[in-house]
Amino acid sequence: MSKTLKNVTLGSTGIVSPQNAFGALPIQRDDMETSIRILRRAYEGGMIFFDTARAYSDSEEKIGNALSDVRKNIYIATKSQAKDKEELKRQLDTSLKNLKTDYIDIYQFHCAGVVYKPGDGTGMYEFMEDMKRQGVIRHIGITAHKIMVAEEAVKSGLYETLQFPFSYLSGEKEIALVNLCKEKNVGYIAMKGLAGGLINNSKVAFSYISQFDNVLPIWGIQRESELEEWLSFFDEPAAYDEEAKALVEKEKKELAGDFCRGCGYCMPCPQGIEINQCARMSLMIRRAPSKNWLSEKWQKAMLDIEKCIECGACMKKCPYELNTPELLKKNLADYKSILAGETQV
Repeated sequence: MSKTLKNVTLGSTGIVSPQNAFGALPIQRDDMETSIRILRRAYEGGMIFFDTARAYSDSEEKIGNALSDVRKNIYIATKSQAKDKEELKRQLDTSLKNLKTDYIDIYQFHCAGVVYKPGDGTGMYEFMEDMKRQGVIRHIGITAHKIMVAEEAVKSGLYETLQFPFSYLSGEKEIALVNLCKEKNVGYIAMKGLAGGLINNSKVAFSYISQFDNVLPIWGIQRESELEEWLSFFDEPAAYDEEAKALVEKEKKELAGDFCRGCGYCMPCPQGIEINQCARMSLMIRRAPSKNWLSEKWQKAMLDIEKCIECGACMKKCPYELNTPELLKKNLADYKSILAGETQV
């Protein structure tokens, strides 16, 4: 473990980790051999906190295969989107099997739309408490995308950790949530530290979060080259200096207003529109330049926006309460102008 990188204590859990952790959603897109190699390198490079979920296809299995022999040296957080106690039990059993472990360090309600509580009639929280008493889970956590759900969870005193989006594009409400977690001694696990791909400067992303001594970022890692970027900060942690501050201010101005984070919770679309990419295509073309965005595949995907019947299904599911049909229309108009050569990128 580096002597120079800041350690974070996750609230009342007592879990201490370098402020540089592994988000294992993207490795579901890698084959087993590649995933094992990446996970082992992450561990050997200094990462000891790994976050996954039952919903991330074979991500748990990959962690189990890669790290079961060093289980006592790492922390594993996983999650369940179950909506009843029986399914929650089944998913926990599956997670334990996949991860090749007999306990989960932090077990989280995944993308919760409500704050589960004792006596709410679901039995969900009581099951968590029972598993904690038995030592099957060590700590009870919750993940959310809606700020009101997150605030309620933190204030409830029922949860030891909260996982919520946080990056240098976050606003005052998110910063207030970080401070609330510190006040209530709730560990803050930061997802989407790169704002769903809109941030392309890892150094500034890392340095911004390093200001907050109670926040543990989990970086979504799919490629070995990405991993090496994050591991480099163990030896040379990036400082949030004047240059970084200036870039953050510039980016916040450019991204002022509503924009799609690409989380995908609006999916699937009844009309087959790939909303989580199409609703932010203008930003992706400019912020993550790639000729691939103008390929025949994406031209066809963007034209699917014309199928939108404004049923409102995406708006109801959007955790950021965006007017998604309107965003889609704007992105399509911009995309057509780029293809016609009327707009430069």
